[in-house]
Amino acid sequence: MKAIYPGSFDPVTNEHIEIVNRASDFFDEILVAVMVNSKKKYLFSLEECSWLLKMSFKGNPKAKVAMFEGLLVEYMKEHEYKAIKRG
Repeated sequence: MKAIYPGSFDPVTNEHIEIVNRASDFFDEILVAVMVNSKKKYLFSLEECSWLLKMSFKGNPKAKVAMFEGLLVEYMKEHEYKAIKRG
């Protein structure tokens, strides 16, 4: 089963990393979905945030990182994710 962990992750924290690594025990894949919110002021650019997350999960083959904009439920349907992981 594939799960998605959505958020802005700005900045990524040890807690975010721990949540994903623990979720990896329960899911075949967990996507860390960096959500775009045009009303929010970010500390890091989306590209920087995505890179930091990818480096954080370099040793976890089940963790994937992607950026997306729009409705979470639509993204989940399109990419066949069945579960949402929250902190």
